[in-house]
Amino acid sequence: MSRLFLARLWLDGLAAGLLLLGLAYWWLGNAVHEIAGTAMFLLLIAHNAFNRRWWGAIPRTQREPRSLFNLGMTFALLIAVLALLGTSVLISKTLSPMLPPWGGFTVRQIHTLAAYWVLVIVAIHLGLRWPMLMGVARNLFGIRKPNALRTLALRMIASGVALYGVWSSAVLGLQGKLLMQMTLDWWNFEESVAGFFAHCVAVAGLFTFLTHYVMTWIQYRRRRPTRREALQVEIG
Repeated sequence: MSRLFLARLWLDGLAAGLLLLGLAYWWLGNAVHEIAGTAMFLLLIAHNAFNRRWWGAIPRTQREPRSLFNLGMTFALLIAVLALLGTSVLISKTLSPMLPPWGGFTVRQIHTLAAYWVLVIVAIHLGLRWPMLMGVARNLFGIRKPNALRTLALRMIASGVALYGVWSSAVLGLQGKLLMQMTLDWWNFEESVAGFFAHCVAVAGLFTFLTHYVMTWIQYRRRRPTRREALQVEIG
């Protein structure tokens, strides 16, 4: 495994961490929020530069569910990130002296909407790449042979994170944020900071878990012969 590939994964992880950090606006304050957001966008530019060959290969994308879903989610993520970037510029207090006063309440709502959609879509993005990430982890830890007990333990942990993510979605009011509904239910950072990040990570874990196992189930269904095909094999 090349060092460049590992460095790219670390940079992607850093970008994801900055996204989580940016969600905690009322804890960070505006200056840190804007610095974190700027750094995240620079890392995303680097990510796309490293993956420029993937964009060129889009016309050759296989017409099967996983590839098409991955393509759709990538474009959805692109749209959400562009919306996040555009609204960031409009509501930036640093840039406000140089821009017309367009950063009103609706723009701030769209900014929040885009941020939480980016969180969800990034988690789906991870779920689509989970087998690759597990392969990287096995190589890093020198794991060569499968182990049923280890697999069971990891699946139980993943299931626990997903269940916690269901509760976290309710605690954070995720549905309202994803639908841009008016709400005064914001996290109180004076009570807990770690709790907010734990809930955000759990929400991401929920969507990663669902994506990975739904895709695994779909692939299993596609590979499994239908009843008619099985009968034809038996008769033949």
